[in-house]
Amino acid sequence: MEFLVNIHITWPEAMDPDLKTKVSDDERRRAAELAASGTLVRMWRVPGRTENWGLWRAADPTELHAVISSLPVWPWMDVTVHALADHPVDPGPAG
Repeated sequence: MEFLVNIHITWPEAMDPDLKTKVSDDERRRAAELAASGTLVRMWRVPGRTENWGLWRAADPTELHAVISSLPVWPWMDVTVHALADHPVDPGPAG
């Protein structure tokens, strides 16, 4: 299944800068692993915000939850998930 996922991150104002750097670095490494496995398909930044939209693949919503909650930034994330279904006039992948 494919899911359109919006992630908004709210860092605590009093967060230790070294912890924030470590969590951010760990997040990038985890995202690279998920991209390599085909789970994280695409990611777009929302300009001017600590927010992104991503196209994710998982067997079902339960698996997607497990994957998203495995992200190092999980404790500071607000997540909205939209399950996607095939559309009969979908022209297919770009390119």
